Amino acid sequence: MGRDEVVAEFGRYLRFERDVSPHTVRAYLADVNSLLDHLNGPIEGLDIAVLRKWLADQHGAGKARATLARRAACARTFTAYCHRRGWLPADPGLLLGSAKAPRSLPAVLDQEQAQAVLAEPATAEPKELRDQALLEMLYATGVRVSELCALDVDDVDRDRHVIRVCGKGRKERSVPFGLPALRALDKWCIYGRPLWVRAGSGPALFLGVRGGRIDAGTVRRVVHARLAEVDGAPDMGPHGLRHTAATHLLEGGADLRSVQELLGHASLNSTQIYTHVSIERLRVAYRQAHPRA
Repeated sequence: MGRDEVVAEFGRYLRFERDVSPHTVRAYLADVNSLLDHLNGPIEGLDIAVLRKWLADQHGAGKARATLARRAACARTFTAYCHRRGWLPADPGLLLGSAKAPRSLPAVLDQEQAQAVLAEPATAEPKELRDQALLEMLYATGVRVSELCALDVDDVDRDRHVIRVCGKGRKERSVPFGLPALRALDKWCIYGRPLWVRAGSGPALFLGVRGGRIDAGTVRRVVHARLAEVDGAPDMGPHGLRHTAATHLLEGGADLRSVQELLGHASLNSTQIYTHVSIERLRVAYRQAHPRA
């Protein structure tokens, strides 16, 4: 089988069997094409020596550890798939190890900064109402930006104060939100959204100015713009508000398992980084306040 056919088949496997996100599919296919460029020969020649040399060359080119870790994971997935299909006599990826990517502490807002970011707008224009509602929902629920954009009107249960979210792997979960978010959402749905609804709007909860479902790029611009208005606030996107929500939940006494469920993490390891954030902030407060710090 030719290279293009192999890559195409692997892409279909990722989309329809692994059900990974379009972003991950693009990244993995780019990695596979890089690997096959390095191989520069028939697929049967792909062995552990080729894999190690490919990663070593990228390390020498200054690629970050996180990038190398992702590409090693992609290589293992690809070689396992090729072996199952009979294109490789053995799976060389089983012999491939990689260092774990470093986990840096995410930037988060403190509670005063979060309050400033969520201050009510001075006007009641549709854009201001929409932006306020989506900012409140991002902070209240900690959902991913893709999950926020995918919300439909019927996904909001106002009586129970929860939203139904379809997360990674098409897994559904219910996430609670508070009264400030509900008030902002009601203002958008009553006074803002009806002015932007068009024939093609469908059930989308958050709309763009032309009436279509809002996209992640627009949400990122909204978050960056609002954070720029707050003195001392770190510049970050919607994922920063997700980090902030998780950190504030833990600082308020929520247990790690509950935060894991709210965020939709498959593994508790993904949630544990927020305990490090809280501990680091505790250290800062200790150094500032304790006379013998």
